[in-house]
Amino acid sequence: MVVATLSSIDGRAETALVSRKEVPRITFENISPPFNQYDYFQNRYFFPFEYDASSFSLINAWWLAEASTLVYSDDAFAWQRLRQAGFEQIQFFERSGTYCFLAANGRFAIVAFRGSEIWKRGEHFDAQRILADMKTNIDIRLSVWAQGGRVHSGFKAALEEVWNMLRPEIERLQSHGIKIWLTGHSLGAALATLAADRLQDVQGLYTFGSPRVGDKEFRAHFHVHAYRVVNNTDIVASMPGQGPYFHVGELIRIGPNGNLNDTPAARGEADAAGRSRNADNTGARPQEFQLDPDILLPRSFRDHNPMLYATFLWNALVQRLDDGGRATP
Repeated sequence: MVVATLSSIDGRAETALVSRKEVPRITFENISPPFNQYDYFQNRYFFPFEYDASSFSLINAWWLAEASTLVYSDDAFAWQRLRQAGFEQIQFFERSGTYCFLAANGRFAIVAFRGSEIWKRGEHFDAQRILADMKTNIDIRLSVWAQGGRVHSGFKAALEEVWNMLRPEIERLQSHGIKIWLTGHSLGAALATLAADRLQDVQGLYTFGSPRVGDKEFRAHFHVHAYRVVNNTDIVASMPGQGPYFHVGELIRIGPNGNLNDTPAARGEADAAGRSRNADNTGARPQEFQLDPDILLPRSFRDHNPMLYATFLWNALVQRLDDGGRATP
């Protein structure tokens, strides 16, 4: 637990007790959505979203990881948590399996896309079937992308389902000077990446456990401020296979003990290590298919759970305070 003097959302200096969260034990019962047992946006009053940030913000990473986890919940549950977090305008968009919410206040808006729900709560866990679904059930052919390059056909088609409803609402907010932030986990991360590229004029994009989205040309023209957070051996971050697919965004890696390479020097070391392994900065490890000895769950599937992303980022924020530093390098 850390005793810290912080600036609250209204600018006052307040003393607060903040503590690390217990890392959830991921089992067959909580690996799949929804994640309603998670307590969303704790201590948000003392860690207001840095809506003008143009470089990596640990505070924003935590907020957006929470939003990317919350989007798996039903509308009523998500609406209540978003209202408590200070969002006044909340809209939900869903069509043909694609789902996202737009939550805005007078300064910024978060657009969070939901990831896939290939394995739902209560179903039998079959790792081989789930992996096969990830690889083959979504169309992995490359399609021409109007903004440049080619992208995953399945991801592109999924975004199209809600785009004509979502885009006018985003542009309306932008016309009033509202900063737009996009985020998502898993498939939701891929959709957020495509949406950010189409919009261009967005403040930032944070993705969690994102698959690769487009080809080398797509990566070359992608100029959104983007941070790609990958937890340890998360299997989805290695899909689809590198060449012709490539990642976009600056890699932020969460290590096996929850440690975060969120400083420029550490990110540079991680990038160099990734290039030396010819791994497209994914950092895949040979132990990713090893089983958790207690629950026989592959680590690479466990590490994909969005609650882990939110928890590790919160704990990193507390650690930064404990070390006497700032949440934004």
